[in-house]
Amino acid sequence: MTDAHTEFEPRITAFVCNWCTYTGADLAGTSRLHMASNVRIIRLPCTGRIDPLFIIKAFERGADGVIVSGCHPADCHYTAGNYHARRRFTVFRELMSFMGIDPGRVTFSWVSASEGAKWKDVVDDTVARVRGLGPFAAYHELTPDEVAPDALWSEGVETGAANTTPGTDDDAAADGLALGPPNGANLPAAASSSADRGDPAAGGEL
Repeated sequence: MTDAHTEFEPRITAFVCNWCTYTGADLAGTSRLHMASNVRIIRLPCTGRIDPLFIIKAFERGADGVIVSGCHPADCHYTAGNYHARRRFTVFRELMSFMGIDPGRVTFSWVSASEGAKWKDVVDDTVARVRGLGPFAAYHELTPDEVAPDALWSEGVETGAANTTPGTDDDAAADGLALGPPNGANLPAAASSSADRGDPAAGGEL
């Protein structure tokens, strides 16, 4: 008998910093590192610009897991954006269970421009963990009936290694978030909070 979770291939959305993680993901691709092809990248100027609502919207639009990744502490292109993101998602992590999201479905990590191998590990670890958790369907009823989550996920997405290799940022999301090609999206800025230091431990690295 075939286990349903063995056949299940999770769909992962990655919100990444333009200056560090995006470049690190590109390095992983140009270095021909083999990694899971389940990730769709959305590039933003900084992790400090990622609103937790983007994560909720990703799950609503068909994602089974989410990666948020940016520059290491003290290495932010905008000085303190990653610290703002760290504080924001420390609070968000405490709300995930309340909203019906297993914290294991969301991975936070620091990946620099030179850490292509680390990006590969983050992708593979996230895909393996979410595969074990199974499909996430709790938010699918929030998607309009005329637009199925699977269609939103697969529309315009290429298959193969390109799924984890960054693209261009020419295409903006029509309604705030697109889970299609690994292109950047003009998403609204998020409110910032005070800075913190150090790498987090729970639920990932951020």
